[in-house]
Amino acid sequence: MKQSHNNIRPLFISLSVLLFLSLTGCWSSHEIEEQSLGIGLAFDKAKQSSIEKKLNEQGDGYSKKDLITATYQFITPQVASSTTKQSGPQQKSYINVSETGDSLHQMVRELSLRSEQPVTAHHMKVVVIGEDLARSYRLEQLLDQNFRESEVRPSCLVLISKGRASKTLETKKAGEIPAFRLAGIVENAYRTTRILPPMSHSKIESKIKSGSSFLIQKVISVDGQVKFAGAAVIDGKTHKMSGFLNEEELEGVTWITGKGKGGVVKSLDKETGQQIVYEIESMKSSIVPRVKGDNISFDVNIESVGRLSETWVVSGDSFKNEFLKKAEKSSEKEVKRLVGNVLEKMQKEYQVDVAGFGNRLRIEHPKVWKKVKKDWDQRFSETTINYDVKLTINDYGASGGSKE
Repeated sequence: MKQSHNNIRPLFISLSVLLFLSLTGCWSSHEIEEQSLGIGLAFDKAKQSSIEKKLNEQGDGYSKKDLITATYQFITPQVASSTTKQSGPQQKSYINVSETGDSLHQMVRELSLRSEQPVTAHHMKVVVIGEDLARSYRLEQLLDQNFRESEVRPSCLVLISKGRASKTLETKKAGEIPAFRLAGIVENAYRTTRILPPMSHSKIESKIKSGSSFLIQKVISVDGQVKFAGAAVIDGKTHKMSGFLNEEELEGVTWITGKGKGGVVKSLDKETGQQIVYEIESMKSSIVPRVKGDNISFDVNIESVGRLSETWVVSGDSFKNEFLKKAEKSSEKEVKRLVGNVLEKMQKEYQVDVAGFGNRLRIEHPKVWKKVKKDWDQRFSETTINYDVKLTINDYGASGGSKE
């Protein structure tokens, strides 16, 4: 036994020395404080910035077509240090640099000719694609380099902008970083049904490979302010944007999928015409495919539990079951309206399934799905969809009683 330990000891010492040497670093490494951290990226149809134009006029340039303008948002060592030392009212916590060309990889490498700091995308939070570009190019063409690039994390968020995407990476608020702001808004899904579950690079790549149509959150920008405002419809065959769903239509999709984390439903009391507001505490939905021969239909059963958070009905006694039932029915009617409106938009105008009906058919009737999946969006547009909504108010807040 002792002999065995004696044989192992020299090997252990040798491995320890090798491990120690491997931890001493690399002569060619780049320190984090010497790099520009790419945190946001916007793709737009080509439009050279004034700086680009002047640089191109002075230099000989390189062979390219002006197809796409990429705007990169960086946090640089200089910006980080100056922000901490002097946080004046006009001090920005980021810098945006634009490059125009036809190869996204070449464009980012061109930045190496304009800055002494190497660019790293390990901390990339969001990629925003302008609507004009999203209508003109397949998503995999725009995101291919990101899919292949190991620096860009699969969890990096993707958004579609109305208007130019570069505007969403701007702000007038000192100390605010636009890329972080966009990524942070997604976390507010527990407060509203108008925010989609995050659509990351990995999810988009999966959707593209599956050939299914899907939604990407739409963002708008005005004077440095941004807002999530509906969703872009991505066609499963072309992989291009075919149009938008507005905010109410996106709410309808959320109710169909049952993936909402919170929000409110505003309805009008049938008798008085006054507002009743139902706050969602939980929601769930089941999409049930019905197959009879060649006929396919769906039943959507939506349930939610919540609270009466606001009422303008002065004659209502919110402690009475009669009034609560009336409030439930009023809210249910509004949810049915939202669902019906977006089903009309999906089936008649865009003729695409972006709410997961095909996926439920694939899971529950795989043999049927195999027959129809090739032309599913067209088949979906002709499918009968029945839906039922059941809301339950289990809380009426701290206020109640008769109002006189």
